[in-house]
Amino acid sequence: MKKVFNDYLNDKLKLEKYQIIGIICLIIVLSGLFGWIYEFIFYYFNGGMKYFYMRGANFLPWINIYATGSILILLSTYKFKKNPFLVFIIAFIVTGLLEYFSGYFIYELLGERYWDYNTEILNFGNIGGFVCLRSAGFFGLSALLLMYFLLPVCIYISKKMNKKAFLIMSITLCFIFVFDELYNLIFARLLGLPRASTIYKKLGFKYMKF
Repeated sequence: MKKVFNDYLNDKLKLEKYQIIGIICLIIVLSGLFGWIYEFIFYYFNGGMKYFYMRGANFLPWINIYATGSILILLSTYKFKKNPFLVFIIAFIVTGLLEYFSGYFIYELLGERYWDYNTEILNFGNIGGFVCLRSAGFFGLSALLLMYFLLPVCIYISKKMNKKAFLIMSITLCFIFVFDELYNLIFARLLGLPRASTIYKKLGFKYMKF
C-alpha cells in the first residue's frame, strides 16, 4: 500500500483502462455513500438530537451531489495532489460553486429547496440558503480524504484483485446505485411508480427531504 501511495503521489502509476473505469465507479459509489452518512449524522444534531432523519431520494444510502462533487474534485485537483493545501482550496471553490448553482437552479426551475442553510445550525457565510462556509469547508476537507485515502485505497484494490472480478464488482455496484437514482428521479415520476420517499414515509421515517 505504501508503494502504491508513493507511486500515486509521484505520478509513477501505470493504470490500465479497466482499472481507471473500475476506480471511478467505486469513487462514485463510496462518495455518495459517504455523503449520505455525513448528512444522516449532521441532521441528527441539527434536529436537536431527538430523531434520526432520512436523507436523499433513493432506496439505497446514496446522495448524488456527493458523487458528482467527487468526480469534479478528481478532475480539478489530481495534478495538484502533491499540495494538500491547494487541493483543499480548489475543492472548496469547486464544490461550493456546484452546491450553490445546483440549489439555485433546482429552486428556480422546480420551485423546490432540497437543502436550505437558512434553517440549519452553523450556517455562517450563508448565501441564499444554497451554500455556506461550513458546507464548503467540509467538502474541502472531504477532498483531502478522497485524494489521500479513498483514491489510493481504490487504486490498491484494483491492483490486488483479479482484473475481471474487479471490473465486474465495481461496475455492478455503480450500476445498482445509479439505477436506483434514475428510478426515483425519472422512471418513477414518468410511470407513476412509488418513489423511495413515499415508501419510507409510509414506513414511519421521521424525515425525507426529497
